[in-house]
Amino acid sequence: MTQLWQLPATELAKRVRHRDVSAREVADAVLDRLDAVNPAINAVIEHRPDDVRRQADEVDRAIARGDDPGPLSGVPVTVKINVDQAGFATTNGTRLQENLIAHADSPVVGNLRKAGAILLGRTNSPTFALRWFTSNLVHGHTRNPRHPSLTPGGSSGGAAAAVAAGIGPLAVGTDIGGSVRYPAYACGVHGIRPSLGRVPAFNASSPERAIGAQLMSTAGPIARTIDDLALALRAFAAPDPRDPWHVAVPFDGREVPKRAALCVRPGGLQVVPEVEAALRDAARRLVDAGWTVDEIDDTPPMREAALLQEQLWLGDGFDALANAVAGDGDPGAAAVVEAVRGKVRDLPADVIGRALVRRTTLTRQWRLFLDEYAVVLLPVSSELPFPDDLDRQGQDGFDRVWEAQLTLRALPAMGLPGLAVTTSLENGVPVGVQVVAAHHREDLCLLAGRDIEARGVPVAPVDPVQ
Repeated sequence: MTQLWQLPATELAKRVRHRDVSAREVADAVLDRLDAVNPAINAVIEHRPDDVRRQADEVDRAIARGDDPGPLSGVPVTVKINVDQAGFATTNGTRLQENLIAHADSPVVGNLRKAGAILLGRTNSPTFALRWFTSNLVHGHTRNPRHPSLTPGGSSGGAAAAVAAGIGPLAVGTDIGGSVRYPAYACGVHGIRPSLGRVPAFNASSPERAIGAQLMSTAGPIARTIDDLALALRAFAAPDPRDPWHVAVPFDGREVPKRAALCVRPGGLQVVPEVEAALRDAARRLVDAGWTVDEIDDTPPMREAALLQEQLWLGDGFDALANAVAGDGDPGAAAVVEAVRGKVRDLPADVIGRALVRRTTLTRQWRLFLDEYAVVLLPVSSELPFPDDLDRQGQDGFDRVWEAQLTLRALPAMGLPGLAVTTSLENGVPVGVQVVAAHHREDLCLLAGRDIEARGVPVAPVDPVQ
């Protein structure tokens, strides 16, 4: 018999609205699941069961009055620790912010409340969200529920691990360089990074972000089904005047031919055989669903876009970041700072201005390319999910990770949306593909994602492998 914690968000919301099950029953079931599996993976680092049940009771009372609480009625959702949630510390995985209590919800959290979701708990991330691995000195180490020797991804590693293990069907992640897409890939679930401006963002607890982060970082959902991603993204994207970058673009764009490009080695990236096989399998799935798929040798500039991402990220405030990491003392964050220090050393004083000008040119090239193709299939990473803490195995280990994540780093420089779709397991290790579309065409990412998903994905949720 299927348990409530195993159901997707779309099904849970429907059952709660139709009074087939109460939101309180859903909350109790997911809280029981959290108690049963979270000790093995440390995905959720703080939760308040009484508050979770209180939220559920409010949903049930609204339904009893004949009100519609919203499209996520009674759906438990976890929130990453770098996103403001009133009454909780926005720790960002650092000891320097252990007591930084948010007094107001971020837009995405407020939108979840308005959509009837139940805020279940706070999920772990690496210190300052700096790694594709998830550990810190405040909350400890998060494990991949499918394979404990592998990274759960980062920086939204706790979010993806929770979803994969059945601790809520949805999670809030953030992505400036793969932090939604890579954890979804590593844990064998799905995750979408929206376009710049699709989902409003603001943390009142923290100083205004540097311009690079404003242009590249987005909040996006992680889920076990594509339909759940679509449901969540619509809720995430409700307007909020606190974000000047937010644009109220219709979720469903104009109909375009179902034409996709397949690029196995963007920017000359060398991919392992399992990744190439997953890409070609996804292309066949699309063809089977009525798409035309053209294999291309390369995309518009990928390596230059990745370089721009580095410059926009590291070119403004690196010294302050390095000092904060030193003050925190986390060895993983320190390893990242030392590994990228050489990339910063010779940056010119006007690097941000130069990068922004060149960003315009590259963005134009990508827009023209994505006007010809509805979507492009790309690797999420050039490798299968890494052994945990590979980035701390000397400069060679860090460089291997950095190179493998080329597409994850490059695409945020242009503010493009990207969807990580899990497709299969290779000897128990997840693999998948990335679907990219034009700005504000997340609907096309999801359209292709559904057709890929419909032809087989790994079973989820799973009991954590010990």
